[in-house]
Amino acid sequence: MLKFLSKVKMEFNALDSRSAACLELLAQCNSRKAKESNPSCQLEVKRRTDDKAPQIKVTFVNGVEDVFDASTISAQTIRSLILEKGQLLETEQMFRDAGESWPVIIPEEELQQPAVGTKIVSSLNTSSDELTFFSSLVFFSFTIFQISRSLCCQVRNLHLIPRKAEEKKQ
Repeated sequence: MLKFLSKVKMEFNALDSRSAACLELLAQCNSRKAKESNPSCQLEVKRRTDDKAPQIKVTFVNGVEDVFDASTISAQTIRSLILEKGQLLETEQMFRDAGESWPVIIPEEELQQPAVGTKIVSSLNTSSDELTFFSSLVFFSFTIFQISRSLCCQVRNLHLIPRKAEEKKQ
């Protein structure tokens, strides 16, 4: 989890029963395995004495910050959200390393198009190996389309694309 983060800041009152998520996440961040995954990640803990709700602020390696109200969300959910965004960061980096533009924008009309049909007519004079290869190729193409569509929707839902940039491109 820490490999995607450059900084984790936690604020909580240790005597407050709502701080369970902060304490759990603090234990996870202090584990040997987590520290080895990113030794340069800064862990900052501010122990409070007031009744302010516990809060966790994470900064991803690309500078994006997220703030979580730890009184209403579990440590496992916070960890899952961090891992999801981290995987998107890895995907973005793969595209950039390959020289592709990011984010991948799929036009709305393409998202509405039906998938390419996979019906194979038995009257074709082809061997079963050729049919198997063709079926695999069609399935592979459809899978790539679904992954691209899913990534596009995830990026839009996580607001990694600034809304103004989206509007300019349309």
